[in-house]
Amino acid sequence: MKGVDDQPRPEAGPRRHAVSRGTRARTVRRRTISVAVCGTLVGGLTTGCWAEPSAMPAVRDFLIAWQVGNYKAAAGRTTGVDRHEVETALGQVRGQLDAASLKLALGIPQPEGGGDGDGGGDGDGPKAIEKKGDSARARFSVKVDLGENGQPWTYAGLMSLRRKGGQWKVVWDPSIINPQLKPGQRLAVKTEVPRRGDIRDKTGQSMLRKVNAVDVGVIPGQLKDPKKTVEQLTRSIKIDGARKLDSERLLGRVRSAPPQSFLPLLTLQRPQHDPQIAQLSQISGLQQRAVQVPIAPRSASELVGSLGPATADRLQQVGAPYQPGDTIGVSGLQLLQQRRLAGTPTIRVVAQDQSGKTVEELRSWEGLPPKTLDTTIDPAYQARADQALASMRVPASIVALRPSTGEVFAVANKNAGGRNLAMEGSYPPGMTFGVVSAEALLRGGMTQATKTDCPATATVGGQTFANRTGRGHAPTSLANTFALGCETTFAQLSGKLNATTLLAEAGRFGIGADWGLSVPHFSGSVPSPANDGEKAATAIGKGKVRVSPLALAAMVGAAEVGAWRPPYLTRDTGEPKASLVQTIDSVPLSNLKTMLRRTVTAGTARNANARGGGSVSGVAALVNYQDGKRVRTISWFVGSRGDMAFAIAVEGRVSATKVAKQFLTGAPAARTTTPAR
Repeated sequence: MKGVDDQPRPEAGPRRHAVSRGTRARTVRRRTISVAVCGTLVGGLTTGCWAEPSAMPAVRDFLIAWQVGNYKAAAGRTTGVDRHEVETALGQVRGQLDAASLKLALGIPQPEGGGDGDGGGDGDGPKAIEKKGDSARARFSVKVDLGENGQPWTYAGLMSLRRKGGQWKVVWDPSIINPQLKPGQRLAVKTEVPRRGDIRDKTGQSMLRKVNAVDVGVIPGQLKDPKKTVEQLTRSIKIDGARKLDSERLLGRVRSAPPQSFLPLLTLQRPQHDPQIAQLSQISGLQQRAVQVPIAPRSASELVGSLGPATADRLQQVGAPYQPGDTIGVSGLQLLQQRRLAGTPTIRVVAQDQSGKTVEELRSWEGLPPKTLDTTIDPAYQARADQALASMRVPASIVALRPSTGEVFAVANKNAGGRNLAMEGSYPPGMTFGVVSAEALLRGGMTQATKTDCPATATVGGQTFANRTGRGHAPTSLANTFALGCETTFAQLSGKLNATTLLAEAGRFGIGADWGLSVPHFSGSVPSPANDGEKAATAIGKGKVRVSPLALAAMVGAAEVGAWRPPYLTRDTGEPKASLVQTIDSVPLSNLKTMLRRTVTAGTARNANARGGGSVSGVAALVNYQDGKRVRTISWFVGSRGDMAFAIAVEGRVSATKVAKQFLTGAPAARTTTPAR
């Protein structure tokens, strides 16, 4: 098929706005024109082919002018009485389709990858141009790249020609733009956005709640100056403190939408966006419609995430077919599962009259339906976790899981600044890491009854370590020194372990492993110690060791049930990975369980010894650590009760063990600054 390709032309028509497919930004492209019919390059829409006894030059020059945007020249090749009307009709096609590109070619459309025809219609198929006396008909193909509005749209076009005074002219008719387009009609793109899928807890209840909001939009046909209205909108809206809405792409949406229908451009929640809503009400052409939409988290807000307008940055994350202003996920599961929850819109290209009453569909692309996302969150335990943190004045987090399966059933954060610290926080574990060190020592031949020393200070590898209390204890069993949180004991005992063994034991508890979890998380990091001093620091969870509350909950859960399993949070998304399960030897495990129980009954975690509901086991720690130029403190309790393991992290000198008791009993959290024990 002889193509009407692209060539740079100084007289090219209006610059179209930039659009993007996925993360690839489209830029304005100029066209290269190749014409094989006469073997010459056509420039300025004059040709040396007029001597040909054929309608071909007229067809070719009309298509070239239309494609490169020289609509005035194209109109000059027609019999249209009102050349300005023809010029306007051709010039509006790209805008009405919000098209990234428009390509025209002589002949009937060819399949993708097919060879070119000869332009003259020889062969068994219909001819490109059929002439009868002073009349002719020409077939051509149209290929429109709709960008975010759908896949490339290719269709067959047809035009009539008439010869007058020896010159062929195109007989103007709107059907040249599209065979189904009638006089008085225009093209438009209708986008049908499906209702967003729900996020549900393990009981099937929604984790979202309805909030008051405002849809800000326009009725395109009523705008006196669409460009001015859109630019005022984008200048007025600040998201994350910056103006990030793409005005050119937003304008493309407005120009291509059905003129008579309300087109929502963005949704703003109340009352947090009331100042912007008031400001937008002053912009001529903008309309506001009050709505109630289920877009706010009912609980576990940092996990569930939030929704917001699609900015240029956010569109790079989620990709096509979402467009500027669309309400999309911006954090948490809402962002991570955007395509699943939102589905994709159905796109319909239609021809409609000015009233909008007569609408004929020309082409459609069916979208994908949204899906519900089912999580493992247990609303009863989630409520307990939220309640336990309710009165915290410092950043704090709780995560709870079922160690026999790995399912996470509570994720709570307070004063976290939108961060999911329960799953992504990175802190030194202190003596909670003693679970790993104790297991390694027990596997190496020690028992809970082995006599150990607990001096006030100990020097290992040139580094001096001190117990948090500043006191030592008389020699006693390993179980007792563990319960008392004797850091010096475990720093000294690190000499019985080589670095490889210590790191391997951490891996057996999943710390630093790839869990295959589809939600952002931090499994921990245990760098290989370079010397004995670093190895001692690693054994007591200091130095460069870092973990998240989720990593410690899975660790202590493994000590409860005898096997480490990877945590998982969502159903039917490929979780969990059963191949990662690590079994703990029964003899060391029995000793370790006794030691964890003794820590709660007679050691540093006594405040977590809640009555009722079964015995509680666990370990507490208070860690001071350097974070840049600041010294920070993290208070820990990690524990288990039956088939539940949990971890609590509180940034500051606030007793995590007391928070644990409140979580276990369901009692309200008290405001406290009591130093952790």
